[in-house]
Amino acid sequence: MKKGTIEVICGHGRGKTALAIGKGLEAVAEQQTVIMIQFLKGCERGEEKKIMESLEPGFKIFRFEKADAFFEELTEEEKAEERSNILNGFHFAKKVVATGECDLLILDEVLGLVNQNIISIEEFENLLKARDDGMSLLLTGMEFPRRLAPYVNEFFTIQAYEPSCSG
Repeated sequence: MKKGTIEVICGHGRGKTALAIGKGLEAVAEQQTVIMIQFLKGCERGEEKKIMESLEPGFKIFRFEKADAFFEELTEEEKAEERSNILNGFHFAKKVVATGECDLLILDEVLGLVNQNIISIEEFENLLKARDDGMSLLLTGMEFPRRLAPYVNEFFTIQAYEPSCSG
């Protein structure tokens, strides 16, 4: 049996999700099954949803949020409602880990759930502890809680950048 890993892609730059999707596509090319759960991104847009659906059945992508805006842009009342949707996504992630439903589970922007006080660091740690050794996890987000470092096999840091054009 192949031993799974836990990888983290973090930083304030752009490209974390794109890198995670690329790693997911590599896994699909190797005949592995991939589930990606996206957090803190708002609901899917029509065109984006069509593209993501074209990757199925080997690569399934889920979002549980209903709001059209990013979480931090919501009013406190909207945040309370959206928090419930996001927790449904996190509980789904725990179910996927418990059942070993895929070879690679990508939790996109999941690191922000701790920063936004949606889940506790202990809940996150319990998810990592529950993982079967055969399943790989890929976690993305801006800030990585150092307490989780003992569980991680590999880190990728995305740096902020300013695009430039040269003549």
